[in-house]
Amino acid sequence: MKKLALLLLCFTTLGMVSCKKDTYITETQNKTIFVDVLPSDWILDNSRNTYYVQLEKIAKLPEINASHINNDGTLVYVSYPNNNGNFTDYSALPFVYNLSSYSFTVYNGGLEVYIQNSDTQNIDPIKPTTKVRFKLVLVYSKNVT
Repeated sequence: MKKLALLLLCFTTLGMVSCKKDTYITETQNKTIFVDVLPSDWILDNSRNTYYVQLEKIAKLPEINASHINNDGTLVYVSYPNNNGNFTDYSALPFVYNLSSYSFTVYNGGLEVYIQNSDTQNIDPIKPTTKVRFKLVLVYSKNVT
């Protein structure tokens, strides 16, 4: 009788403590967009000694909307091609390259990248002579305020 009670107790204990393993996979909400800018895409603003390019005129950016502007974050990286023509290294903006300072402004519907002279001289910055690749990382965030 003790053996039967002990056996019944063991089965009951194992049955109650066994758990179901659930695997939850959540997809990241962050998005990455690559935009290639040709030398001819840069526009010179003589009044500000600044080259600029509006990336939404090269690639569609519907993800950059009012909700993104108000709640999320935008990271921008720039890459120049290596000797093989590949884009392998990315530098975060703001960034200084070849005496030119890169910065950006994000707004509803698009993103504008600026190249300005890195010192205070009133001379035009150096316009890229090769294709430049920009990597936009849209970091989604939950507004808790």
